[in-house]
Amino acid sequence: MASTADIKNGLCMVFNHDIYKVVEFLHVKPGKGPAFVRTKLKSLTNGKVVDQTFPSGHKLEVVRVERRKYQFLYKDGDDFHFMNNENYEQMMIEGKMIDNGDLLKDGENVEILFHAAEERPLTIDLPQYVILTVTYTEPGQKGNTATNVTKPATVETGAEVKVPIFINEGDKIKIDTKSRSYSERVK
Repeated sequence: MASTADIKNGLCMVFNHDIYKVVEFLHVKPGKGPAFVRTKLKSLTNGKVVDQTFPSGHKLEVVRVERRKYQFLYKDGDDFHFMNNENYEQMMIEGKMIDNGDLLKDGENVEILFHAAEERPLTIDLPQYVILTVTYTEPGQKGNTATNVTKPATVETGAEVKVPIFINEGDKIKIDTKSRSYSERVK
């Protein structure tokens, strides 16, 4: 058992008969009344995000998790296939467990969070940034770069992202996997 003093980003705990991961937290000590912890929790089974406030000192049931490195092999329908980098065992994971899975390209390394006691995957953490090649985008207009105008672009994995107007087909771009946003052009 842990208390609210142990809350930090990434902590996994049992709450309302489900396993949640702490996305954000804030310890609040108002001028009047007791302290409390305001959290944003993400369900690891269905992906819902809930806001929850815990009184200071509240006891929490922490889930022991392990992070393991896997390599993405290929996608088969809605299923993603991964290989353990240490013992080369392969496993299949449903696409609904992966946020922004369409940004994964073959050979990309990811971290899979496992429930240590039950040996089952809980969630998949993509790298913070991926570098992908633009396969299709409308041509930009010359001289229209003064404003923050964006246009849709399709990348090599089939995902569609918004890019600045000066990006052309064949350019390699760096994409933030959390927000699906363009970061920079890569040479």
